[in-house]
Amino acid sequence: MDGVEVAGRVDGRTARAERTRAAIVEAHLALISEGDLRPTGERIAERAGISLRTLWTNFRDMETLFEASGAEVLRQQDAAYRPISTALPLAKRVDAYCRQRARLLQLITPSARAAQMREPVSEQLHRNRLKHIDRVRDEVEELFAAELARAGRDREQLLNALVAASMWPAWSMLRHGLGLGVDQARAVMARTVGALLAEVAPD
Repeated sequence: MDGVEVAGRVDGRTARAERTRAAIVEAHLALISEGDLRPTGERIAERAGISLRTLWTNFRDMETLFEASGAEVLRQQDAAYRPISTALPLAKRVDAYCRQRARLLQLITPSARAAQMREPVSEQLHRNRLKHIDRVRDEVEELFAAELARAGRDREQLLNALVAASMWPAWSMLRHGLGLGVDQARAVMARTVGALLAEVAPD
């Protein structure tokens, strides 16, 4: 019986620790979404309703917090993602792809803006960005496999161009640099992606 009680206490502590960590990540992302792009440990702890000591007990430094928050942003993207049929005609695939990219890019915009400020001095934020790139690359390779195959020796160049046109820096230029609305920015992305793929579309 003692073993069961000890296991119960351990499980309870583990569950509380997980809830605390989740609350810290939620507080971190909430502050960023409200425009506090460089929230301090003090502000994160206050928002999460914990002490600063508890924050750093659960996360040894900002890098480990960036890792957990980055994983949560990816989880949110996965939850919002909807598969696109590869059987659709090219024009419909491009339209569906760009509509979804616009929606997901809007979702991550606050965290992407915050990461952009700190990435030059954060290895973890750089790793987080590479995960986003890999996911987009995988999606492009699957959705536009036929067109990429027809590119032959230029396949990798075409793939890189499609990925670059689909990532947040390009989206940020359209939305914040050129001041376009979401629909306008999406239309520009669709025009770019469509033009790239039109070069290898069958006659």
